[in-house]
Amino acid sequence: MKILITGGAGFIGSAVIRHILNNTTDSVVNVDKLTYAGNLESLETVSTNARYAYEKVDICHRSELDRVFREHQPDAVMHLAAESHVDRSIDGPAAFIETNIVGTYTLLEATRAYWNSLEEDGHERFRFHHISTDEVYGDLEGPEDLFTETTPYAPSSPYSASKASSDHLVRAWRRTYGLPTLVTNCSNNYGPYHFPEKLIPLMILNALDGKPLPIYGKGNQVRDWLYVEDHARALYKVVTDGVVGETYNIGGHNEKRNIDVVRALCALLDELAPIKPSGVKHFEDLITYVQDRPGHDLRYAIDASKIKRELGWTPKETFESGIRKTVQWYLGNLDWARRVQDGSYQRERLGVTA
Repeated sequence: MKILITGGAGFIGSAVIRHILNNTTDSVVNVDKLTYAGNLESLETVSTNARYAYEKVDICHRSELDRVFREHQPDAVMHLAAESHVDRSIDGPAAFIETNIVGTYTLLEATRAYWNSLEEDGHERFRFHHISTDEVYGDLEGPEDLFTETTPYAPSSPYSASKASSDHLVRAWRRTYGLPTLVTNCSNNYGPYHFPEKLIPLMILNALDGKPLPIYGKGNQVRDWLYVEDHARALYKVVTDGVVGETYNIGGHNEKRNIDVVRALCALLDELAPIKPSGVKHFEDLITYVQDRPGHDLRYAIDASKIKRELGWTPKETFESGIRKTVQWYLGNLDWARRVQDGSYQRERLGVTA
């Protein structure tokens, strides 16, 4: 099978590509326009694979998408390209509307035109898998509540509202045009190659630099944490074995308060970091509390029983095993993280020398 993956240079997309090329005989076409969060260095271990191709294309550019479909003739699409940082969506929502809504619409139309051109076998076999987030469901009220595939949408931020919009578009293209779509909604991902603006890598790198570890409010926000390589396995399982028209929630079964996540990171760094910054005895001493952001949801938690029951997927990593692997990866790959932090990964890509 040949799979076209949008956003393949991003955190989750690159994990999916590495998983497919390392564990299957399928081919991958990576479509990514390389925004600030796209980093081809995350794919260096597979970039020379004969089953890998890269196209620098914006999903909002219809003619370029048509060319990619025509030249590569994929059997499936996995749509991961998205603006995904809540704080950035609050400061500048326009990019989220453009990429997550207009981009998804444009991709759906290009996909529909290509799908309609396929011969009978290819037409029947084709799949469009849209990857979304649990944030579209909004906030959970009770401590025992869980998001299911039928939980009503109630997004709280411009980011989650734009992703909810894209989910609705995908389902509408299924209902109206018959496009063979599947949707997955996942909980918070973490693991190797995570962009350093996100909570876990930011805390690791700030701690190693002796900088404050800023926690919104009192850090009581609860998230379900999913190791990115477990997520990649789940996504591949859905695109190959999932039932067209269905939605599957993907969670890690690891609910943690943000403050507890940061304390766990500090404890691991106390154990694993060879040298502490000057003046730091325990990394936890760097924790500081800052004003909460607007519209901050208190608790997310996924009911992932459907994907277990119907497709046989469960996460391999516990939070404890996954977070240890994550800290060890960053300690062993600080050059990658520092190149992202100082922007050199982008300057070299653009041919800028200073």
